[in-house]
Amino acid sequence: MGKNNNIVGWDEYTRSYGGREIRTINPTIQSGSTVLFEHFEDMQLALEGEYPGVDYGTHGLSTQKAFEEAMCEIENGHASYAFPSGISAITNTLMAFTKSGDEILLCDNVYGPTASFCHKILTKYNVKITHIESNIGAEISHYINENTRLIFLESPGSNTFEIQDISAIVKIAKKAGIISIIDNSWATPLFLKPLDLGIDISIQSVTKYICGHSDVLIGCSTVNEKYAAEFAEYFHTVENYANPHDCYQALRGLRTLKVRLEAHQKSAYEVARWLESQEIVDSVIHPGLESHPQHNLWKRDFTGASGLFAFTFKDSYSTETIALFANSLKMFGFGFSWGGFKSLLTARPYKRDGKWVHDGKHLVRLSIGLEDTDDLIADLKNSFTKLQ
Repeated sequence: MGKNNNIVGWDEYTRSYGGREIRTINPTIQSGSTVLFEHFEDMQLALEGEYPGVDYGTHGLSTQKAFEEAMCEIENGHASYAFPSGISAITNTLMAFTKSGDEILLCDNVYGPTASFCHKILTKYNVKITHIESNIGAEISHYINENTRLIFLESPGSNTFEIQDISAIVKIAKKAGIISIIDNSWATPLFLKPLDLGIDISIQSVTKYICGHSDVLIGCSTVNEKYAAEFAEYFHTVENYANPHDCYQALRGLRTLKVRLEAHQKSAYEVARWLESQEIVDSVIHPGLESHPQHNLWKRDFTGASGLFAFTFKDSYSTETIALFANSLKMFGFGFSWGGFKSLLTARPYKRDGKWVHDGKHLVRLSIGLEDTDDLIADLKNSFTKLQ
């Protein structure tokens, strides 16, 4: 059967119709397993591990490569790799750079599933996990020993919003030959450039602000030149890849990220400053506010703030009372994740290994979406009456 027999006028190889090439602004979505080689010799190169292109679908097709190249450019990295989710990017990065007998220094404010993976999975392979303070800086030198392999940061933490002194940590890590990794999902590469500050690997939960519509699961790790070859070997060995349609949507999200993130930032500041003026509120935990304990570090390293922050009430309410407040809200959805167009709320007490000023209180976390700010404030104001 000829190649044009299924659909008249369609050329599957040159992507043309009626003798004219079909050209689009966005890349074509490729989905498949088998990749055809142009020549037999190319297939032999692939068998020898010397083929420069993609030799199978699990190595990522053109849409994934386009997204990875875009992420690498915006992160100022050497190579980027897409994964099926943010936590997949985290776990695979940790697996790529640890072995039995290593120790990981894990910042106390990291994403919960990150800590769970470290304690429930990596420890089974004799990897030691040591928690370090969420606002740590040069004091990290007290934790480092001959088995310390990597430091995992999250600045700010996506639940409690402490910020680490990245420059001080990087200086110590490089001197000791220790890999530094950061979960940079809160700021995105637009508002923080971790690799420019000396971090070795920057991880994004692309699910959140980069995609921006709460409809895609995808993650990405971007590595500097020093550790690029080691990461590439791992990536090709495990043959981890991302869904091509998700890569397409993530690439599309990158093109509007600046506009959306600026809108999230503006609205979040308005809501946060209003909350600061409310008698019922004790603390507003937003790195961009001068009241934040590490605000000076934020001003030094970041060029903007996203729409995710938290606040506490002056009184310590029961979970049942917090539920009265939350259930009366009309504009905020209840759900995990953040960074989408719809505003979300979570509320829970948090424990920390170290001193925690909000111990025992519910931390109300808000992901400010793209709704009208006046409506969001009016909704919160009305729901506060349930607590009085």
